[in-house]
Amino acid sequence: MEKREIGTSGIKVKPFCFGGNVFGWTIDEQQSFKILDEFVNAGFDFIDTADVYSRWAPGNKGGESETIIGNWLKKSGKRDKVIIATKVGKPMSPEKKGLSRKYITQAVEDSLKRLQTDYIDLYQSHDDDKDTPFTETLETFTDLIKQGKVRAIGASNYDPTRLREALQVSKENNLAAYQCLQPEYNLYEREYYENELEPVCRERNLGVITYYSLASGFLTGKYRSENDLSQSSRGAGVKKYLNPRGYKILAALDKVAASYNTSPASVALAWVIARPGITAPIASATSIQQLNDLTTAANLNLDSEAIHLLTAASSY
Repeated sequence: MEKREIGTSGIKVKPFCFGGNVFGWTIDEQQSFKILDEFVNAGFDFIDTADVYSRWAPGNKGGESETIIGNWLKKSGKRDKVIIATKVGKPMSPEKKGLSRKYITQAVEDSLKRLQTDYIDLYQSHDDDKDTPFTETLETFTDLIKQGKVRAIGASNYDPTRLREALQVSKENNLAAYQCLQPEYNLYEREYYENELEPVCRERNLGVITYYSLASGFLTGKYRSENDLSQSSRGAGVKKYLNPRGYKILAALDKVAASYNTSPASVALAWVIARPGITAPIASATSIQQLNDLTTAANLNLDSEAIHLLTAASSY
């Protein structure tokens, strides 16, 4: 399980990233600690979160995921064992959003405080902010890197045109540049990334950290009919995959999983990991058993026949 560099940042990570969106939402602090301990004990080091996680849960206001990670870092003393990626820009409230200098400067301090750390390894623009000039955003990030509060920056949810523009502004003005992109990508959702975003990332040597890597849980195989959708709080987002193409993908996952004596989830992630240019897929777990399924993927070297079978079954 070799580490992969995030762009040209010098930061290297194991090729699987734990998604911290479940912390403070579908699992409480105690269970979150158990999963984080198990994750690091299994040899992994990459944790993704955002300031806005998990604002959507009843009674939450945002910052819950970062707070839980911060409490775990303090209790475990494992800050030097992990790479922490967080994000800024999605609305924390009507006034607290975007990528202006004023807002980023405040938001980074809030994140550092919640995470109980002096620095963020990877600070990502959670969404494109078309109301703020790239120079303002990138100058602010450059200052944070100079201050030692941030090691590298990344982008999430940027379209290819805007991503190219941001990289050009960095180059022309000698400013910090985005080292990675965080797009939606999995065996089902392939077309937009492969046709539009992947060429930019490969050309500019950007790391790629994929979200919805298991298509909201569909690729684990636990949702095979509409009756299964009530199994979890994420079930509603899976209905769109219950169609002939989705079932064809599940059949291919079942076949490969059986031949490798593993789970469909680990095969689905291993396929993403094997895609050229991918740094790490993000996925989350709410139990140790689920986590073990996911981490298996990083050590699962699919042969060309298995990759071809999955790629063909998921063709668009």
